[in-house]
Amino acid sequence: MLKKLTIALFLFLSSVMALNAAPIESFGDFIKSFEKTAISAGISKQTYRNATKNLTPIANIPGLVRSQPEFTTPIWVYIDKRVSASRIARGKQAFAANVELFNRIAKTYGVDPAILASIWGMETDYGGVLNNKKLIKPIIASLATLVHQRRDRLKEDEKELIAALKLIQSYGWEKETLVGSWAGAIGHTQVIASGLLKNGTDGDGDGIINPHTSLADALATSAKFLVSLGYVSGVDWGFEVDLPNNFDYSLATRTKLRPIDFFVNKGVKRVKGREFSDLNTFVFLYIPAGKTGPKFLMTQNYLVLKAYNFSDSYALSVAHLADRLKGSGAFTSPWPKQTKFPNLKQRIYIQKRLKQLGFYDGEVDGRLGPITQKAYSQFQSSNGQTGDGFITLKSYEILKK
Repeated sequence: MLKKLTIALFLFLSSVMALNAAPIESFGDFIKSFEKTAISAGISKQTYRNATKNLTPIANIPGLVRSQPEFTTPIWVYIDKRVSASRIARGKQAFAANVELFNRIAKTYGVDPAILASIWGMETDYGGVLNNKKLIKPIIASLATLVHQRRDRLKEDEKELIAALKLIQSYGWEKETLVGSWAGAIGHTQVIASGLLKNGTDGDGDGIINPHTSLADALATSAKFLVSLGYVSGVDWGFEVDLPNNFDYSLATRTKLRPIDFFVNKGVKRVKGREFSDLNTFVFLYIPAGKTGPKFLMTQNYLVLKAYNFSDSYALSVAHLADRLKGSGAFTSPWPKQTKFPNLKQRIYIQKRLKQLGFYDGEVDGRLGPITQKAYSQFQSSNGQTGDGFITLKSYEILKK
């Protein structure tokens, strides 16, 4: 379990914004040169050439790489759009229509059925987009385009392209029917190709594993995938909390999980007077929108959602949608929706200035991830401010002074 947690933490801390894509050769030359890599990974020459014959790149992928909403919009905008009233209503209907299936999968794998239903809703709007050919395309072309683009996740993209080729070579898929998102995710719950190789499960007992055509296969596969990432049965994803005045915001670290009792002893309480069910559950404090926004104690299962998709916006949306499908309400604390944020040039300046002041030792790339946020938190604390690490346009203006 500790090993799984360490892996999840590593994924949590990894920088995943896919920028600076830069092909180094034409697409045709890339297809020729990648053949050697594929063959060394166990793909036959015949499989590779059949799968890549007449292959052309997906034209809109470079733009999609640069504009992934989970990394480019404020977290509350992302959540409001994806955990909408209509999606909640449709989710309750879809869940009720398949309740026996969800309960069977949940009993088999120990995964909260509402989490599975939420992933289904987030990924494909409960299967509603699977027949949309503008969104769902053969993934060999998509993954080849991504590898050719050489975005920051090059090794991961190469791994997924090889995995997709293995699905064709060894598991009976065809390049025309192996379809998914532009990022290569497959089926109702959008499992990546390598995840399907390792965790593909025949959920409906028909002898075929196809998460695109079978909801049962998709749910069983995703449940098994979540368990492989360290999902703990019976543990919630996290809890919205209130912090006392003069709370030490340096405790909001993602690298160390502590028992809930640690935070309770420092005055942290659940919202609306709710009680914690187990004070021994290990959690970390997450403050996504500063001292005035919602605050959370997150369990390992939140990290598992992060490992399913690296974005905090995505993980928190899945968690929140799951609660809404169970009948819970909106977050108690309001989001600071009037906040203005720095542009790329200003974000780069923020990192440079923090580095000059001795607080930041990471890359100067304009990506305001956990390392930059921690550095800004230390800067705030050293200047008598609340060290919540929330970087806004005002942060830029303060550092300019």
